[in-house]
Amino acid sequence: MGRFYLVQPRGRGHRAGMDAMVLASTIPDDAAGRLADLGAGAGAAGLAVASRVPGLAVTLIERAEDMLACARASIALPHNRRIADRVFVQAGDVTLKGRARREAGLGDDHFDHVIMNPPFNDRLDRKTPDPLKADAHAMGGPDMFEAWIRTAGAILKPGGMMALIARPQSLAVIVQACAGRFGGLEITSLHPRAGDPAIRILVTAIKGSRARLTLRFPLVIHGEAGHGFTPAFNDLNNGRASYLRL
Repeated sequence: MGRFYLVQPRGRGHRAGMDAMVLASTIPDDAAGRLADLGAGAGAAGLAVASRVPGLAVTLIERAEDMLACARASIALPHNRRIADRVFVQAGDVTLKGRARREAGLGDDHFDHVIMNPPFNDRLDRKTPDPLKADAHAMGGPDMFEAWIRTAGAILKPGGMMALIARPQSLAVIVQACAGRFGGLEITSLHPRAGDPAIRILVTAIKGSRARLTLRFPLVIHGEAGHGFTPAFNDLNNGRASYLRL
């Protein structure tokens, strides 16, 4: 806690929370090179990675100008001075293809790591009069995961790692979108309490790998009583541990 400060829109837009921190935990402490946070919003996940992993340069890629402005404001905060020279903000549409994507600054084989927290809710599930929040929460169409994973595969170097967080209902389309691009998928389900249905899945995958899919031990968020986090989840949520080291 307190490793970085985050500027977010006041009274509107998506508010970063647990999903961003758990996604950030997928990057190991000793990672090096370049990381892209696709659809970064205000930059919570990317900034969390930068604050914990000194060997990475982090690029926050987002299309909403309001959220880009928040990310730039966060980097400029005095409290974030120690990571500011390793964090960059780039306007970009994750769904662009081929030449249009490259001309927008998302070049081929450039990054060593990609993380993403796509707007994975169904638009009928999350109705809101706030267009900025709706854009961050709800899917843009049935091929959303295909588009985002296609871009991740294009901009990653061979052997680079992609990580994403999503709802369990999206597992089949995520695995399908990874086919021919990624292997070595590792899937972890997140459960509110032991015995409860999963509410999220974490997926990591390696570009070009032929390794088989692995189901990892589930993560339980809360203990049997109260709303406190389990010790393992608390470490992930507060940026003290790496998911790959659990």
